[in-house]
Amino acid sequence: MIESPNRATPDDSHREPRRRGRLAIITGLVTVLAATGLVQALPAAASQTVTPFLPAPTGSQPVGTTSLYLKDTSRPDPWVPTVKYRELMVSLWYPAKSPGRKRAQYMTAKESELLLKDGEITTIPSDTLSKTRTNAFTDARPAGRRHSLPLVVLSPGHSKPRSELTGLAEELASRGYAVAAIDHTYENVATTFPDGRVTTCVTCEISKGQGWWVKLEKSRAADVSFVLDQLTGKHPKWKGAGLIDTSKIAMAGHSAGGASVVMAMLKDSRLRAGIDIDGTVASTVPASGLSRPFLFLGKPATYTPGKGEAAASWERVWTGLTGWKRWLLMSGAVHMSFTDLGVLVDQLGIEVGADIAGARATNITRRYVTAFFDQHPRGKPQPLLNKSSASYPEITFCSPPEKTCA
Repeated sequence: MIESPNRATPDDSHREPRRRGRLAIITGLVTVLAATGLVQALPAAASQTVTPFLPAPTGSQPVGTTSLYLKDTSRPDPWVPTVKYRELMVSLWYPAKSPGRKRAQYMTAKESELLLKDGEITTIPSDTLSKTRTNAFTDARPAGRRHSLPLVVLSPGHSKPRSELTGLAEELASRGYAVAAIDHTYENVATTFPDGRVTTCVTCEISKGQGWWVKLEKSRAADVSFVLDQLTGKHPKWKGAGLIDTSKIAMAGHSAGGASVVMAMLKDSRLRAGIDIDGTVASTVPASGLSRPFLFLGKPATYTPGKGEAAASWERVWTGLTGWKRWLLMSGAVHMSFTDLGVLVDQLGIEVGADIAGARATNITRRYVTAFFDQHPRGKPQPLLNKSSASYPEITFCSPPEKTCA
């Protein structure tokens, strides 16, 4: 939720200021206050035996991945003004001609160490997260015809690494999408650059009011537009960029990343559709509206229509959406259930208060996100998006005007 300048909001974790105490983080993903008693780790001896892994994607194609270092010299960094340019690290996933020999690393040992240290998690080895088994292969040869791959941009939550959306990215890539996940520099506990530098989370120490979150959403929108320029311009930075269908570009994000999708779509017409996953929106939609397809996907505790400030932010955006739109809620979910975190914390024996298993939440999130992008912008109608499904009883469809979900 968006908090007032002097009030913390305990539920929407990307907006919890540090002054309330250290966040309990696993992979930079567990973002529930340790003081709530919701996070309980197993003894160190038990945790040390676990090697975490991401569920295999369900698409038919092998997945390749690579990383890009991008530098925008047209603007200074928004959070560290002495840096006169904006540096970004971006991970790309894509369908590959064949599996490669080397599986991609989830994150570096140093990133794992800093994330766990930041959350004061000492019950597992500091490099545990770096050993997470992924399903993508480093620098595998891209597959596809020229201009055949829709592109999805992913934006993670505040203080979170782009790696938290790896499972979703692998799923989309296995189904024929190119996917670009952005690390928003100085908004993440740890971002590693090719020269070995590791930047930390400058924004984590800032007291945040609604105006600050609007600034964040605008900054992320600028990051997204710059990345699109670098992937689809005359001199693209990725060797497989010719495979991208520039008429089929969309965006999804989690938490602050999801909230930023609205602003990114308002600022950049290349984004043909968008998904906000459990993110409270600070920005507003202008009177002219936003006519491109949009999906809200969240948890009932925060985003049931008529229930509090966070839901009100979605209702405010909803009235400005003049095109295809849906508001879906997943019962039993907590904030991290929509990311890799839900799966990883289950495997590591950490209780976060979810009433749905991490693997099940991942399956549902992947299914609905993929269905949305298959319909928008791919143009393949998806009946799953029209009404409740017996296969996914955890998902309810909400009607904000009536303040009902069914």
